[in-house]
Amino acid sequence: MKRHAPATARNRQPILDVLRPRLPAQGLVLEIASGSGEHIVYFAAALPNLAFQPSDPNAEARASIDNWVQSESLGNVRGALALDAALDVWPIGQADAVLCCNMIHIAPWEAAVGLISGAARLLAEGGILYLYGPYRRDGRHTAPSNEAFDRDLRQRNPAWGVRDLETVAKIAAAQGFTSPEIIDMPANNLSLLFKRT
Repeated sequence: MKRHAPATARNRQPILDVLRPRLPAQGLVLEIASGSGEHIVYFAAALPNLAFQPSDPNAEARASIDNWVQSESLGNVRGALALDAALDVWPIGQADAVLCCNMIHIAPWEAAVGLISGAARLLAEGGILYLYGPYRRDGRHTAPSNEAFDRDLRQRNPAWGVRDLETVAKIAAAQGFTSPEIIDMPANNLSLLFKRT
């Protein structure tokens, strides 16, 4: 059963526009929390020289991802892995880039910390960690809609919430990443690009 995430149709092209000039010409791109699978099939179709590895801790999401890949007849996407970003051991040992869209605000903080440390283990020098989603900057929300979204998330689960960009960047720096390149995106989201040093 293929899942559909309505926001994907709106944000996939702006995300691809950011990724296209920054991803390596070839190599393996790991996506964390691939969700429905719609992002990865879009990126893989547009970037046929790269291999893509989707992952998600949820079995139904992995089934959706694999169904999307099959329906699009994409030879450069591997079968979805069961991967929980918060765990210390991942079922993959190397990647040239790690992508994660819209996860760290809808997951416990431990997942964000685990994502960054896991990416640091996998990436060689110059490897890219790409994060997409809403962030607070200088302790403040960037838009009233993000503040309302944050309130809704925390009501649903106190462990969730829009994260502080500076805190994410500090944790990344401690794991050997550069300060992020920050790109404003539609709907008050940000692209954060960290390079492994």
